[in-house]
Amino acid sequence: MAKTDKKIKEPKKAPKKKQKTEQQQPAPTREKLSGLTEIYRYLRRNKTPIYVIMPTPFNLMGLDQWVGGLEFVNYFDVFDGEHPRVFKPTQLGAPVFQSMEDVGNYLVDHPEFRDRVKQRDPGLAVFVMFDEKTEDLCREIGLKIALPSNELRHRLDSKIETTRIGNEADVASAPNVMGRADTYAQLTKLATSAKLGKDLVVQTPYGDSGRTTFFIKTKKDWDKFSSKIVGEELKVMKRLNHLPGTIEGCATRHGTLVGPVMTDITGFEEITPYKGGWCGNDVSPAILPDGVPDKVREMARKLGDQLYIEGYKGVFCTDFLLDTDTNEVYLGEINPRVSGASPPTNLITSTYGGCPMFLFHLLEFMDVDYEIDVEEVQSRWNHYDYWTQLILKQTEDKVELITQAPRSGIWSMEDNGEISFVRAGHNINALGDEHEAFYLRVYGVGEYCYHGADMGCVLARGRMQSDDRELLERAKQWNSAIKGQFQKRAADSQDRGRVTAGYDLR
Repeated sequence: MAKTDKKIKEPKKAPKKKQKTEQQQPAPTREKLSGLTEIYRYLRRNKTPIYVIMPTPFNLMGLDQWVGGLEFVNYFDVFDGEHPRVFKPTQLGAPVFQSMEDVGNYLVDHPEFRDRVKQRDPGLAVFVMFDEKTEDLCREIGLKIALPSNELRHRLDSKIETTRIGNEADVASAPNVMGRADTYAQLTKLATSAKLGKDLVVQTPYGDSGRTTFFIKTKKDWDKFSSKIVGEELKVMKRLNHLPGTIEGCATRHGTLVGPVMTDITGFEEITPYKGGWCGNDVSPAILPDGVPDKVREMARKLGDQLYIEGYKGVFCTDFLLDTDTNEVYLGEINPRVSGASPPTNLITSTYGGCPMFLFHLLEFMDVDYEIDVEEVQSRWNHYDYWTQLILKQTEDKVELITQAPRSGIWSMEDNGEISFVRAGHNINALGDEHEAFYLRVYGVGEYCYHGADMGCVLARGRMQSDDRELLERAKQWNSAIKGQFQKRAADSQDRGRVTAGYDLR
């Protein structure tokens, strides 16, 4: 300081040890977990409430074995009150649901659940599907939704947006063109402009692919589906000889992890009333040609990394198409959410790889830092055995009241196709040999089933579909045997108004 400055009277400075501005205050120390052992311990000791709010525990069954403080909040009592981590609020009235979002909103807004949340510390909520109303309801009671926002998920869920994201990630879709068509002539003109031929696959932006994908080769086909196509933005694709499949990933701060490669079981009329509708998945290390599983995993990794750039984090599901003429792998669609492929994904990654993939989803939304060797974790998940899940739907076009229903748990099949209940069980990995299967019921006694309703899920060791994509006999036997355990009566006109529609395991 210059001599002249010494004449200026300045306020006396406080000692440095007391001089702390807001910016100088040390940031709160966040716990940092290093490696899987510390991650396991942290999650097992977790006390923050984590509510898995879904119609049934199907999508994340068994996660309660890994995560403390986690409980399932369900509408359907699929375990008949025997699951220690399931909370089922008392049914109020007879709500008529039109979507899975409606089910979640009913549960979050239920007085018994809201009281339960008030008695505990603020926690996290996990859904399959939710909307803006869900976000508002959770905000009211201090719940943080451990998923990307509804706005972001809705945008990414569009099959049109999926194609753009794939292009950004250098992941090819099947030859296609985007546009609109109000007549068959306009559709053929659109297809001709992209040299797609006349055998077409047409998709609208949103919804289950089994109900929003249309196979059109003639004007007769167009006339059959036009009411669901006209006025929509369309993705029009060349129809390929293909094998459909699914893989789940988890986009994290450390990179994208991907689960087992599955092939889809679709369109079998014994199981689903929807042409092209999803009936389940085969987890088979041998059904795809050499090198193809690696292509699928690389595709999912690229998509996950691009999703993270878009602001999305956590689990997502990707459908792919294998061109059986060329062995090229194409992007089908992205489901930015917990999905129907989550049960086998978490089963395989925990049974053969030591930890379910969904643990890394939770870590992205919890107040904790962590570090992992992504390649080391991934290497655990690339080798596995044969498993199958079948999603059993009511194929008859009628509404019925269920008077008797099979229990959720472990069932065994004799060589003649007869089945019997063996023991209670809450998790898929409680199975023995290939004669056993885990059955998770959806609709029970006193509830109504309808055309297309999910009657339950069968998960078993081994395969249910041949290399030629035909149902194996054991799949047909499990489907008919489980459905044969139900007893129902025709619903009257008053009953029809109480049907709980809009719920789909997908």
